[in-house]
Amino acid sequence: MSFFKSLFGGRKAEEEKPAGPVKSIEHNGFTIHATPYQDGGQYQLCGVIEKVIDGETKSHRFIRADRFPGQAEAADFTLVKGQQIVDMEGERIFR
Repeated sequence: MSFFKSLFGGRKAEEEKPAGPVKSIEHNGFTIHATPYQDGGQYQLCGVIEKVIDGETKSHRFIRADRFPGQAEAADFTLVKGQQIVDMEGERIFR
């Protein structure tokens, strides 16, 4: 049965769900959380960018196609990608 699940894409939902933040940093007034998740034996680059604006916490989730063999490596690259997004887009990511 597991052969058919893997063949036809039947995966457990918890394998694809992002876990809580693995690492977090502050960058230019934004908080970037690395939340890579395991998919197919590798870790998918995934993160959340947050900022408090007018007393309200705004958040933007991003996922990229990059995959890594280890969670720590995926988390490190997620933080780098998050910094690039903040530097390029700033608060526009929340619109």
